[in-house]
Amino acid sequence: MDYETVPPPEFGHALRAISVNLLCRDVTAEVSFLVATFGMVAHRVSRDFAILLHAGQPLQLHSDATYANHPLPGLLPEAGPRGGGVEIRLHEADPDRAAAQAEAAGGTVLQPPTDKTAHGLREAVILSPAGYAFVPSRRI
Repeated sequence: MDYETVPPPEFGHALRAISVNLLCRDVTAEVSFLVATFGMVAHRVSRDFAILLHAGQPLQLHSDATYANHPLPGLLPEAGPRGGGVEIRLHEADPDRAAAQAEAAGGTVLQPPTDKTAHGLREAVILSPAGYAFVPSRRI
């Protein structure tokens, strides 16, 4: 699929199982962070929308303004981090590399790379500029 030119209905019909869409105050800042920190590939980046790929899986970002007729924005905080209680796990993402890049890209490392032997994973917890918790992980 050509993510730069696919018509929105065709893209919507191609989504399967579970997809993630994050509402952002600043889409382009969040895109810059995700590309720099996790090496995601960005498509169709504008101030209102972006498609990012991680391991071939799409992640969508929408600006708050694009959800004007949706009930969700009424639940969002005016300031501060968003996404409390949700982890966005990025399997096959290098936690050491991501943690080393995160702060320079505008994020915060909440947990440095740690071996979680009970799960067989090495992972970190990184807060994005919008306040979403991303957990890059690799098999130990």
